[in-house]
Amino acid sequence: MIILQEIRKHAAGQPDKVALIEKNTEVTYSQMWQRILSASAYFRARVPRGSRVILAANKSVNFVYAYFGAQLAGLITVTVDSAVNPLRLKRIYDSARPYAIYGNLDNRQDEYTCMPFSEIDISSEVDEAGMAFPGEDDMADILFTTGTTGFPKGVVLSHRNEYSAAVMINTFVGNTSGDVELLALPISHSFGLGRLRCTLVKGGTIDILGSFANVKSFFREMETRKVTGFGMVPASWNFLKRTSGEKIREYSGQLRYIEIGSAPMKHEDKELLIKLLPQTRICMHYGLTEASRSLFICFNEEQDFLDSIGHPSPGVSAKILDETGEELPVDEPGELCVKGTHVCCAYWGTDQDRYSDSFFGDYFRTGDWGYKDGNGYYYLISRKKELINVGGKKVSPIEVEEVIGRVAGVVDCACIGVPDDVLGETVKVFVVRGEEGPDGKDIIDYAGKYLEGYKVPASVEFIDEIPKTSSGKVQRLLLK
Repeated sequence: MIILQEIRKHAAGQPDKVALIEKNTEVTYSQMWQRILSASAYFRARVPRGSRVILAANKSVNFVYAYFGAQLAGLITVTVDSAVNPLRLKRIYDSARPYAIYGNLDNRQDEYTCMPFSEIDISSEVDEAGMAFPGEDDMADILFTTGTTGFPKGVVLSHRNEYSAAVMINTFVGNTSGDVELLALPISHSFGLGRLRCTLVKGGTIDILGSFANVKSFFREMETRKVTGFGMVPASWNFLKRTSGEKIREYSGQLRYIEIGSAPMKHEDKELLIKLLPQTRICMHYGLTEASRSLFICFNEEQDFLDSIGHPSPGVSAKILDETGEELPVDEPGELCVKGTHVCCAYWGTDQDRYSDSFFGDYFRTGDWGYKDGNGYYYLISRKKELINVGGKKVSPIEVEEVIGRVAGVVDCACIGVPDDVLGETVKVFVVRGEEGPDGKDIIDYAGKYLEGYKVPASVEFIDEIPKTSSGKVQRLLLK
């Protein structure tokens, strides 16, 4: 079984059920499926099966048709943020070698031809005769993460991986076909895409919202659409709390679930959510793009373990292993490793031997250090990798350093993440400058021209020397 087959089943079994809402537009399951079929026919006529296509995602029903239509046509989708910066897009493009780019690129990038989603013909009636679904082990998505080297790493997810993840998430969260989910997460990242897939697999309704930034729209949709759940990152909760106080309490009897993820959350915020929404299933996941939502905790039901990341999701196995791959006893720290059919099937452009280095046997190595207690709950101690987590969005220090290194008068630089009450972390850059070097404002202004807003340093500190190993590797931890 794959997600496309589930969508088709719902289109046949509940054709008039609303699948998608965007502002005042409602799309039923039968309408959505027919438009996916039309988009698939459009792609089949133009793009060879097995090709990659980049989808520059804006949150709209047209993206949904293009995303599933391309996959139904046997294509591999590479989803990027519509506001992706030119350097990142070039690296993704050079790695994926896509046949075409579809969607909307916010930044003018003349070297690429980008066909708007609205140009994909979804008006024709398409006969299903002869249509073949992709196989479970066929590639569905390549999601490019930001690696510690600064070069995007392509995580390959098969149709089996994505269906397995959706089933296990729905099992833990408790999603049903009666759910109306408000989707305010970015749809170009694995969390937002995952919530889209989870809801449609169950036959529920997705209400597409631009973002959490418009609080009035958020609560208006909650009220008028009788929303039963949504996903958010901790930074979104901090914003809602700051701008609306405890208003979310008014929906305690309406909200069935909230899924939280992508960044750590303060203990006091977990307790506050339990207080405000005592009847809501408040679930927080741990996972990576490579192994989506591998562990879960439900705040309301597991209040004695709020500082943990929970326990393995349904169908997932987790272990704490040492450097040789041997399992460690309770309370002894090591690397958190997970096993399940949701774990990615490859890294794009990486040979199988190098991909296998990410495993101890069948267990994927997350790169995170932690331990398991006597009750079977897992705790994180630290992140091995040096990525900076800004409100759930990952920032590579290398990518930021590469841009700042181009500023006139900058001799050397290094970036780290520093604590922030709202976003969890923000970017800080340490700079070694020459005699006529720039000031902090010059550096921040320059970075703002070439990087997405959340990647721009929030602070600059000038120092005499960047700490490095004898081989020249930057020791960022010494700057903490």
